[in-house]
Amino acid sequence: MSEGIAVARIGDIPEGEGIQIDASVLGTVDSVAVFNDDGEYFALDDTCTHETASLADGWVEDGCIECPLHAAKFCLGTGKVESMPATVDVAPHRVVVEGDEIRVIPNPERLAS
Repeated sequence: MSEGIAVARIGDIPEGEGIQIDASVLGTVDSVAVFNDDGEYFALDDTCTHETASLADGWVEDGCIECPLHAAKFCLGTGKVESMPATVDVAPHRVVVEGDEIRVIPNPERLAS
């Protein structure tokens, strides 16, 4: 039995980049960004907590995503702030790879009611 919701296939997300998954697809309160960091996939809430920029448009480097607006950095694995100007973490979501499918298991705390 498959876990999560299929959002992409291996090869759909270039190395060092991310894609945005609409909140309606995952049933979450915010869109989710899925990132490829050296063949490992991560998912975080897509909206930077400093301003409302899309993290999917940012840069993946050294296990972090850098916001394209003011360069705040968040850990891909935990969503924790790694550098300011952001001071509030973003929520992480689980990612599993089954065959060639990348699947997101939404964080229960971020599900829409």
